[in-house]
Amino acid sequence: MALSKHPAKGAQSIVPVRCITLLTDFGEQDVFVGILRGVILSIAPEAQIVDLTHLIPPQDVRQGARALARAAPHFPPGTIHLAVVDPGVGTARRPMAARIGSQWFVGPDNGLATLLLKRAQRAALACEVVVLNRREYWLREVSHVFHGRDIFAPVAAHLACGVALTQLGTPLADPVLLPFAEPQPTAGGLRGEVTTIDRFGNVLTNIEPAHCAGGQVERVRLGQFEIGGMVRTFAEGTTGALVALWSSEEHLCLAEVNGNAARRLSASPGDAVEVFIVRPGSSEAL
Repeated sequence: MALSKHPAKGAQSIVPVRCITLLTDFGEQDVFVGILRGVILSIAPEAQIVDLTHLIPPQDVRQGARALARAAPHFPPGTIHLAVVDPGVGTARRPMAARIGSQWFVGPDNGLATLLLKRAQRAALACEVVVLNRREYWLREVSHVFHGRDIFAPVAAHLACGVALTQLGTPLADPVLLPFAEPQPTAGGLRGEVTTIDRFGNVLTNIEPAHCAGGQVERVRLGQFEIGGMVRTFAEGTTGALVALWSSEEHLCLAEVNGNAARRLSASPGDAVEVFIVRPGSSEAL
């Protein structure tokens, strides 16, 4: 396998080594993740590589976008996020790279960067997006079915070596942005949705404290189940009790004490969640 003929000579002595994160739906059975790491290290041998997760559900771009948005704020400026959840690989979908605030994204233009771009827009952070079309920064031979290896990994490595974003491609004005539902007001409070089920069976939603506008959560309903009030920890209650709490990232989370809430509630991403809110000074839910 031949590597790019432009390894950004001398760049490593000029710029600090950057962290490269990896997020994919490749799983852990095959060698695909190891190959990505090998390509990166062949070009940027001092790169610091961090595996976020390789267990995104296959082809689930939306879950990939959510996971990336959860992880990115915890990394330092200059971090390069290489993400590959790419059901459209080899089709007309565009390869892209972006500077989003002080970090970078490399991956398919299929909405995987949606939440990073929207967050940056809300915070008025500078963004620059390019379509990757400078083949000298790819591997010499490009497969129709493994752009993670042949395009995205080498591009991330060249960024880590100090190659400018504008050298890697031309401006992209219309990156794909997926729609993500926002909680909507109801007569009693809010209606949101399940976004993620974690490995403990905790049910995470798109509802944040700010959506409650200063009110207190009186109860939460998902399907036929209702949970009264809020607790502070996963252990607050007797074993088997269903509880609601704010997650470490301040999203409404439904859990079963020492159990699996998703299985108990038969919950899946996209399911509706109703929150009933009491305003200060009121004894009745909205």
